[in-house]
Amino acid sequence: MQQRNLLLNPQQRDQMRAAAQFNSQLMDAVRPHVVPGVTTDEIDRLVHDYTLDHGHTPACLGYKGYPKTICTSVNEVICHGIPNDRPLQDGDIVNVDLTTIVDGWHGDQSETFLIGEVSDEARRLVQVTFDSLYAAINALRPGSKVIEIGRAIAKVVRPEGYTIVRDYQGHGIGQAFHQDPGIPHFPTPGARFETLRPGVCFTIEPMINQGKVDTVLDKSDGWTVRTKDGKLSAQFEHTILMTEQGPEILTSTKEGPQEGHRF
Repeated sequence: MQQRNLLLNPQQRDQMRAAAQFNSQLMDAVRPHVVPGVTTDEIDRLVHDYTLDHGHTPACLGYKGYPKTICTSVNEVICHGIPNDRPLQDGDIVNVDLTTIVDGWHGDQSETFLIGEVSDEARRLVQVTFDSLYAAINALRPGSKVIEIGRAIAKVVRPEGYTIVRDYQGHGIGQAFHQDPGIPHFPTPGARFETLRPGVCFTIEPMINQGKVDTVLDKSDGWTVRTKDGKLSAQFEHTILMTEQGPEILTSTKEGPQEGHRF
């Protein structure tokens, strides 16, 4: 991971807030279009055009060769799903992951959307994943260790019989897309030694599987990650700034689900 501006000064914090605020605005602009019959390619084009029309840069497009503006992960896809011409169908769940660059700073977030009428099991998975994100945020204080994130998520997820993806994690963010600290979503020994000091900015983005924890990378495109057993996976993500008062959610939306929301 890149090492750049790991502890942000007041001006840099405001620049991160501005980037995240635009990213949140973008998520709200997308929201009405994530419905049955719309292709993920159409959502991708909407995000691309909206970002450029506002003078900003899609962070994912071309990143390490990634071919699209956003990631759209449908049903058993855990993360990094590439938008395509498949229409969203009644009963699907889809994670829409947006990252934009605003004046050199990155905003990053994702939401899992329920498409039409979904199964009770899909709804429950999405709810638990959403709740685990806020449990992790609420567990933090200035000077907390990164392991507290994984502990809080595990406390919500494991009693429900779900598994926490281990192969992919959250990350520090700022002028670089991915930087230290790494943010595992389950308790790991190394996370006991990483301290979240005021000024550090990072993502929390738990990926929770309905079935087993195992992941499979699609060798044909080099990006799409699926559950090995074909069962559902859900994810939510916020960009967080640790301040002297505690964690500040930078990517809160006006129209999206807030803490305590019931799906």
